[in-house]
Amino acid sequence: MAEALPAGAAVGSAAPAEPISFEQFLDWCDEDTHAEWRGGRVVVMSPATRGHARLVSYLSRLLGYYMDVTGAGEVLGEPFQMRLAAAKSSRSPDLMLVAAAHRDRIAELYLDGPADLVIEVLSPGSRGRDRGEKYYEYEQAGVPEYWLLDASREQAEFYQLDAEGRYRAVAPDGGVYRSAVFEGLWLEMTWLWRGQPLPQVVAAWGLAGC
Repeated sequence: MAEALPAGAAVGSAAPAEPISFEQFLDWCDEDTHAEWRGGRVVVMSPATRGHARLVSYLSRLLGYYMDVTGAGEVLGEPFQMRLAAAKSSRSPDLMLVAAAHRDRIAELYLDGPADLVIEVLSPGSRGRDRGEKYYEYEQAGVPEYWLLDASREQAEFYQLDAEGRYRAVAPDGGVYRSAVFEGLWLEMTWLWRGQPLPQVVAAWGLAGC
């Protein structure tokens, strides 16, 4: 049985001031609340900017189509939680890709363990957190691939775990980045900032037309 929430911490209310368990966090956080859990504390997320929202929506459609056609896995997005037991946190990435072989990690309310690829779209209020706390938590938890995308500056950073379990930066080759986890998944950097039409991307990938 889940523990009772602290006094004054009703579902959908202001974030609890005192530490709570992960189970209590799930009870408190409803589908309209964008928040994360770290070391017992609730972190409420700031509203997204238009550029942030547009890029997340574009990638969700693009990567969702890739996953559906190839059967490589599943795309999940914020506010769905990713529980990282090693880091004692539960994060809600903008997007996370879970390989078909790891679908057993997907529970009803959260992903129990690391996604195979995590994407965070930077905003003014999240740059430090996404490059700091989350970077090290994702590395520690064994997220194999981490993308950091900055729509306002049109900059992208890609990290992949090396043999020692440390992230190493991987630069796009000729303006093209290729995923290390999902074979055949690659992106031209210009697609991200210009919103390349989905049918053109699908044709470049050599997949069936949409």
